Amino acid sequence: MTRRTDVLRLLSDGAVHSGESLAAALGVSRAAVWKQVQQLDAWGLEVEAVPGRGYRLAQRLDLLDEAALRSALPEAAVARLRTLTVADEIESTNEALLAAPALPPGRMDACLAEFQTRGRGRRGRSWVAPFASGLCLSLSWTFRETPPQFSALSLAVGVGVLRALRTLGVAGVGLKWPNDLLHELRKLGGILIELRAEAAGPAFAVIGLGLNVTLPEAARAQVAASGLAVASLDDFCAVTPSRTQLAAAVIGELERVLTEFEVRGFAPFADEWRAADALAARPAFVVQGESRVDGLARGIDEDGALLLEVAGCNRRFVSGEVSLRPVA
Repeated sequence: MTRRTDVLRLLSDGAVHSGESLAAALGVSRAAVWKQVQQLDAWGLEVEAVPGRGYRLAQRLDLLDEAALRSALPEAAVARLRTLTVADEIESTNEALLAAPALPPGRMDACLAEFQTRGRGRRGRSWVAPFASGLCLSLSWTFRETPPQFSALSLAVGVGVLRALRTLGVAGVGLKWPNDLLHELRKLGGILIELRAEAAGPAFAVIGLGLNVTLPEAARAQVAASGLAVASLDDFCAVTPSRTQLAAAVIGELERVLTEFEVRGFAPFADEWRAADALAARPAFVVQGESRVDGLARGIDEDGALLLEVAGCNRRFVSGEVSLRPVA
């Protein structure tokens, strides 16, 4: 563990801590403490220096608790877990699992991080998440055979995340094709699935989830500058679940989703996805490369493809970026 992380864990309660007390607790000099405090901005954290008293974080942190996470996981998920990693800092949770040794069918690896230095979204975009502000989680799974409707896996995963949120009392979250979670049309989270599959035989998937739990103003401004409306759970939850609770619920639910998807494909999840469709019947457009198609969002078909009504007929899309179309 780095000294920067040691300092951060002492400051995580949001109280004021003197440089002297921090130095004594860590067995280092006050100058060393000051140096580590100055580096916390690299993790997107704001530290206030209180004259004559010491340091405090502008916002209290809810840190992941690996022991509590393990004990909260359902037995079925524990039985399938090969590894569970909780890192303070990592380049990318998805990349870590993609680089892991071959995963036998029926087992899964899970990787979580307080902070990603190269967190990724779809199409090479970066994922903005200051230290301990959200859920950065990846889960890997090897299917014995490529399941039916494999292209709809991200939609089934979205349903699984909604189920996990509901078990913790979180309502009002919708889904946007193919991989976003929304609250009042603002982006709450995203799913990134990376696949290695052959025409016949096993298929390996790494499922990445980024979910905003509490988002500092500086991070909101950074996301807003890219033109994206953003939300976090603490915007609308009367009681925001802890990040450890969220991680346990999501891992447990995704184990159930993947087990069923492997056998039955997308069919068991289609109706739930449609019920949560945030764009249904709204003016929308789909961008594929340099082309754009405008129409009305008409949900999905049985394979999870997007349906867009154009000139009275439904067009089917299996890839592309869909967005709401402003109404004049």
